Amino acid sequence: MLHDILLIIIGLVIGLVIGVLLSRVLTKKYMQKNPPINENMIKAMFAQMGRPASQKQINQVMAQMNKYNK
Repeated sequence: MLHDILLIIIGLVIGLVIGVLLSRVLTKKYMQKNPPINENMIKAMFAQMGRPASQKQINQVMAQMNKYNK
């Protein structure tokens, strides 16, 4: 009885460790393929909309993005 409970707990801990490591690797791979938005991307977005972006506007957009990422 105690042996079975101990095996279940050990299995859950091992599964948790493997899950954390796997999710860490997958997240790193995803972030390398799809980096977060930077200032150059915002400039390109403004250019696609047909309007030049001032540095103040870029800073505002970056501040807005950082606000929602936290």
